Amino acid sequence: MLTNIGVPGLILIIVLALIIFGPKKLPELGRAVGTTLKEFKRSAKDLVDDDDDSEEKGENKEIKRIK
Repeated sequence: MLTNIGVPGLILIIVLALIIFGPKKLPELGRAVGTTLKEFKRSAKDLVDDDDDSEEKGENKEIKRIK
């Protein structure tokens, strides 16, 4: 969906954001979005790591049962 936005569309979005939020508020919003994305990535990575750990433990239990 966002891949169809070209350079003119991106410039339009930036200009609208400057008009709506103003130049003083825009950096604060950018920081907030960046922090939110960082936390989301960290949480998603932790979930994937937890799933991998639980699968490895499950495989180890099956190996122990066979022995």
